[in-house]
Amino acid sequence: MTAQNPPADPPRTTPERTILMIVAAYAAAFVLFGLTLQSPAALLGGLADIVTTRDALLTDYFGVGGIGGGCVNAGLLTLAAALVYHWTGARLTGASVAALFLVLGFGLFGKNLVNVWAIVLGVYLYARFRREPFASHVNTAFFGAALAPVFSEILFSTSIPFALSVPLALATSLLIGFILAPAAAHLFKAHMGFSLYNMGFTAGIVGTLIVALYKSYGFVPDPVFIWTTGHNLLLGSFLTVVFASMLGVGYFLDRGALEGVRKIMRAPGQAPSDFIALAGFGPTLANMGLTGFVGMIYVLAIGGSLNGPVIGAILTIVGFSAYGKHPRNIAPIMLGVFMGSLLKPWGAADPSATLAALFGTTLAPIAGRFGWGWGLVAGFVHSSAAMSVGPLHAGLNLYNNGFAAGIVASVLVPVILAVRAGFGYDDGDLKA
Repeated sequence: MTAQNPPADPPRTTPERTILMIVAAYAAAFVLFGLTLQSPAALLGGLADIVTTRDALLTDYFGVGGIGGGCVNAGLLTLAAALVYHWTGARLTGASVAALFLVLGFGLFGKNLVNVWAIVLGVYLYARFRREPFASHVNTAFFGAALAPVFSEILFSTSIPFALSVPLALATSLLIGFILAPAAAHLFKAHMGFSLYNMGFTAGIVGTLIVALYKSYGFVPDPVFIWTTGHNLLLGSFLTVVFASMLGVGYFLDRGALEGVRKIMRAPGQAPSDFIALAGFGPTLANMGLTGFVGMIYVLAIGGSLNGPVIGAILTIVGFSAYGKHPRNIAPIMLGVFMGSLLKPWGAADPSATLAALFGTTLAPIAGRFGWGWGLVAGFVHSSAAMSVGPLHAGLNLYNNGFAAGIVASVLVPVILAVRAGFGYDDGDLKA
């Protein structure tokens, strides 16, 4: 008889309530950190400035409301989102953890306590229209807040009377939320899950249409660029504690976390890839801590600045490390973007190049499925694409790199398959 390997042990189960509480604890840590940096009066003033500012790329909330104000905004917004997950009874999957950490990350630049909710309500209305539970669309609602700056741009524009800007901002954001779910489901087919930020691709296309429509009536958004520097020691110390705690809590939840992380690193990461279902929440949380360190070390190594947008990008890597990313498949993408900075007219530490390296890890499944070589190519190509697509949506799609990566994956993956087929490789069914 042929010897057979014993079946693998199933992943250790962590109650979804516990997962939500742990994510909420990290949000609360940002609130507490912010409270230590500014007085209550300064924090309230900073939050007021944040919710009344225009939020197009790049608007670093640390430069608008202070580091404390930015962290408190991000933490409170994520806690509010966590309450929505709790009230609706939505499942806490890898995608849910990614969505919540995106809220936390982009709460540092672009999403605030006011501008996200009309889009969330639009998704709720879509669910009601389809007679489906909102719980099954909560991830879409919070991923879809990529276009939250549209609300702020219209509401606080000086070229539109306030009496008109309020209903116009609400109506536009409700419409965006309503159409995002069906659009995202269709556009996923274009890149076959090789770009993890499918909503970024969708929001880029929807945002382009919205901006084109408003431009045709003479409303042209002004560019925004607020970028803070000089806080690497303070912010790096805080992030070190956050990521180290993820490693510790992950091991506490599952003493087999190390083997679980190895299992995660063998996965290609093509969406949908729920690492909580694959290996359990303990190993997933440890993987999140590892990728957080990878992102932060990269920024410090190139001489970049830790600020709202950069930490938001690192937290995006962390969140999607529950849903497709791990150190093995993000490293080639980051290296490919870095190589691009050596051969193109910008430096690796330039704001756009730094963000392209971090957010570009949405293309990690290409490296995971096809190897490091193609990962380098994907990162190299993405570094150019990310620099070019912003004007299409006027910076109103916070997931600009997701938009660019969706285009890159939609074109590059068929080319990869054709080349590999020419060399006799059989990739079979690429559905994850």
